[in-house]
Amino acid sequence: MLGDGYHDIPAGKLAMVVTYLQMHAPAPTRDIPLPQGVTFRQVTPTVEWYRDVFTRVGALEWLWYGRLKMPQAELQAIFDDPDVAFFTLSKDGQDEALLELDFRQSAECELAYFGLTPALIGTGAGRYLMNEAIARAWSRSITRFHVHTCTLDSPQALDFYVRSGFAPYRRAVEVDDDPRLIGILPATAAKGVPAI
Repeated sequence: MLGDGYHDIPAGKLAMVVTYLQMHAPAPTRDIPLPQGVTFRQVTPTVEWYRDVFTRVGALEWLWYGRLKMPQAELQAIFDDPDVAFFTLSKDGQDEALLELDFRQSAECELAYFGLTPALIGTGAGRYLMNEAIARAWSRSITRFHVHTCTLDSPQALDFYVRSGFAPYRRAVEVDDDPRLIGILPATAAKGVPAI
């Protein structure tokens, strides 16, 4: 347990405050049309497809890296699991979003990954994608839909989840290797977070 005050983080490490959120019933949604020229579809991902979209959505700007350091066979096992579903939004023939719903825990759904590339941010596509997430999660027999975000993610993420009907219930501090210093991400990723 961390005491009050400041705590040094070793060189080569990142520290982030993680907020956990949940809903126990479907949140109300309002109809939002897809932006013109954008389509929604379910995906059966390949490792190459997933890593490309994952990187463009979250790794370069927000230091998403967990799935990039995962061995290919472990990642493929997630793709092959019938209790994990993947969706995207496409614009001009390119996939520009990631929605991953994980039903592997009984009676629960985790919003495992959710995000848009810069090509769709600010278009209303995020609200459309969240509406799909809520509808698809609660279309199964669950009692809890949950997500977590951290201080390295987009500054809008936490407020967006709260406005979407998730309620914060727990907070933690996570410390891990800086992915830029161990070769998972380029040194130029997340310019607003200095590597130490």
